Amino acid sequence: MITLVIGGSGSGKSEYAESLVMSLGQGRRIYIATMKPWDEECRRRIERHRQMRAKKQFETIECYRNLKGLKLDINRQPTVVLLECMSNLVSNELFGLGEEGEAPCLEGALAAAEILEGIGKIKEKAEHIVIVTNEVFSDGDSYSSETMAYRKVLGQINQKIAEVSDVVIEVVAGIPVVVKK
Repeated sequence: MITLVIGGSGSGKSEYAESLVMSLGQGRRIYIATMKPWDEECRRRIERHRQMRAKKQFETIECYRNLKGLKLDINRQPTVVLLECMSNLVSNELFGLGEEGEAPCLEGALAAAEILEGIGKIKEKAEHIVIVTNEVFSDGDSYSSETMAYRKVLGQINQKIAEVSDVVIEVVAGIPVVVKK
């Protein structure tokens, strides 16, 4: 089962997604974190969030790029995977991580295809996947070409995930609104 949780910045989507995972029972909980620790402030924030998730019995796996190459040790036991968040993953794939020696950034269509392939591989192993993504399409229309390319790829991925999802929920001001069930 796939659940897509979408919302704007500060909408409460992440908190809602974690609560949803908690409500799915006492099985194994894997949190795929996609935020790259760019600086010391980011590292502190990531560590604080990691500790909060540990109290909720989440196992955290960092995956900044190459979701399709992620090796999850799951034998179809009751496992819920929370992917947080698609927006960071798309950005990382398109624009890279800024580290020397890393693989080149992916072109938009290839990035989308590889991310969707990664979700398919996770779906084969996990009982339930909850994917968090940002709604970045209603806040303006004048952006750089790079930002427009990012929005286009994120929009394509969000649409494909929503299409294959069993449930789609938009979180608005902390209130979950079921879009698809």
